[in-house]
Order: sequence, then C-alpha cells, then structure tokens
Amino acid sequence: MRHQCNRNRLGKAQDQRKALLRALATELFMHGEIKTTISRAKALKPYAESLITLAKKGDLNSRRTALKYIYDRETGRYMNVETKEVVAENAECKKMPETVLRKLFTEIGKQYQDRNGGYTRIYNLPPRRGDATKMALIQLV
Repeated sequence: MRHQCNRNRLGKAQDQRKALLRALATELFMHGEIKTTISRAKALKPYAESLITLAKKGDLNSRRTALKYIYDRETGRYMNVETKEVVAENAECKKMPETVLRKLFTEIGKQYQDRNGGYTRIYNLPPRRGDATKMALIQLV
C-alpha cells in the first residue's frame, strides 16, 4: 500500500522524472538560480537541499552518492589543483576544469556550513505567455 507516500510525480514515468530532477539540480548548482514551472520547482527543492546536505559532509562517500544524483558537467571555469579556488584560464598555476560536483563540494557546501536547512527559495513569477503555466524562480539562498 502507498499510504502517505506522496511525491511530486510531474506527470512523468519514474525514469523520466529522475532524469528531469537530475538535470534541474545540475543547472541550479551551475547557475545559482533557474526559472521553471512552479510544480517542478517544488519537486526540485527537497532534491537539491538533500544534495547540499551531502556536500556539507564533504567525505568521499558523500561525493559518490551526490554523483549519482547530478550530471557532472564542466562549468567553463578552472580551479587551482592545490588550493581548490577558481582561477583565470591564463593563470600560471596547475589547474583543472571546474565541474558541478567540485563546485557543489568546494563552494556551495562551504557556503552553507553553518546553516541547518533552507538552502533554496522559490519566487512566484507571472504566468508563461504561451500556455499560462504558473512559473517560478528557484535560487540558492
């Protein structure tokens, strides 16, 4: 029986829903905020906050678990290998490309280290012009 097991199903099959949330979470961590429908934003909020909680732990098991829930794309920036700080592309140090997973664990996880929850916020936006769907802006606090 499925009593009290409500999830936002988003009108999609399970594999499609997982892929959608994974892509939305990746873009949220890459850009800091995204504009999407209100139902997708509400489904994304607990998903992203659990990943940020994993990033706050920072151990190897948390990295591997988080890697299952986001796409590890490059962000277009570079990090210093020793200090793990973002550097310019023409810097004279040893550098590696910054990925979403590295950004999640080095920047975002440390940013929320002293916060106990509520890492994202949702703003309501005017309806979309084409089909009048309610839109929202979800961003990292």
